[in-house]
Amino acid sequence: MSLRWIMRGAVALLAVGWGVEMSSAADQALIDAAKKEGSVSWYTALIVNQFARPVAEAFEKKYGIKVDYVRANAGETILRIQNEAKAGRVMVDVFDSFGAPQLEKDGMLTSYTPENARRLPQEFYDPKGFWTASNLYVLTPGFNTDLVPKGSEPKTFADLLDPKWRGKMAWSSNVSPASGPGFIGLVLGEMGEEKGMDYLRKLAGQRIAGIPLAARQVLDQVIAGEYSIALQIFNNHTVISKAQGAPSDWIMMQPALVALSVFSLPKNAPHPNAGKLLVDYIVSEEGQKAFRDADYMPVDPNVPPRDASLRPDGKTFRARYLTPDELDQALPVWGKIYNDIFR
Repeated sequence: MSLRWIMRGAVALLAVGWGVEMSSAADQALIDAAKKEGSVSWYTALIVNQFARPVAEAFEKKYGIKVDYVRANAGETILRIQNEAKAGRVMVDVFDSFGAPQLEKDGMLTSYTPENARRLPQEFYDPKGFWTASNLYVLTPGFNTDLVPKGSEPKTFADLLDPKWRGKMAWSSNVSPASGPGFIGLVLGEMGEEKGMDYLRKLAGQRIAGIPLAARQVLDQVIAGEYSIALQIFNNHTVISKAQGAPSDWIMMQPALVALSVFSLPKNAPHPNAGKLLVDYIVSEEGQKAFRDADYMPVDPNVPPRDASLRPDGKTFRARYLTPDELDQALPVWGKIYNDIFR
């Protein structure tokens, strides 16, 4: 089965209408309606202390609207929303996840494009209005610098086949872009199906540990010395940990896989206007700078990350970009290959 990959440049495109009403999210009428609701419930995969808590506090200070957040990985968030919808009692107003297309197919999302999304490149918001990108996740290997001295780390796919790494690597076994299945998709997209499958069969001989946890937790185990190398983790997480004194760094293995973290609004949310206002705030210049200051990767091309090397530039650091819709189509295929070869 061939996979279609779309490469995108960093040039901002003009936002155009696609039959979806582009209402002004931050106009006074919406602010007033959101303030009447008084609070907003947010399910997030973002690190609480690093981003969710400070952004919630900034939003509360700006609008006087209380933010209640719950952190979970993408799969847990999607399952929770599905269960709430089936029970007829949706508890969340806004969420960030890779799984928006799945909920869209189930008719569980509200179409809304925030005003602040207009200034972003067109590929960073859904033309149907079901998601708006907030930040980029650049997926690369990471490693423990105490166990793998700088300069000795594997730098290419071929290097990962070196017998010295056998039994020393780990990745998430979840079906997501930040996991073994995500790595499989990257390899197939880069090498093609025949060569890619041959490579993956050889890689299976390296006895990579499949951990049923989020990529952040896999990296934590590597930092703790359980493994030397984590495959398919968020490169900015290594920077965050390194700044806190951890033996952590990332590898500019090319290409990287870049996935969009997106915000969406569920149908029948208890505080729909507050949810819309929070999404607009997230993609505003102020919200994008909050991502930068937390060492995340803003989607706004005019707000570069503090460590510019983290963001692929298409020259010294090459990447493959996938939208949530493309991931939704491809992940089941990658997951099956993972089960067939690596389980």
